Amino acid sequence: MAQNINTLTDATFDEEVGGSDLPVLVDFWAEWCGPCKQIAPILEEIAGEYPDKIRIAKLNVDENPQVTMRYNVMSIPTMIVFDGPEAAARIVGAKPKGQLLQELSSFL
Repeated sequence: MAQNINTLTDATFDEEVGGSDLPVLVDFWAEWCGPCKQIAPILEEIAGEYPDKIRIAKLNVDENPQVTMRYNVMSIPTMIVFDGPEAAARIVGAKPKGQLLQELSSFL
């Protein structure tokens, strides 16, 4: 995992996301998910390019069912941007970097 990307769990989610001074993009993913693997390097690039604008974190849906259910994540990859403790945007599916940056533009 890239050094600019945090790994979240059911136990650490609220503290890490709610306590962040920056918006947090949480990537809900699973090891077996092909599209999740496709967007992982894109998220690593964004994390490296915008470290003072947005935090990137990953949450494995198989290992962390509580947070996954709380935010009604039904398909993966799903990325939810949290601004403080509130979900501010939801992006479902693998997207090319340009489209992902466009959808994240209000947070960057």
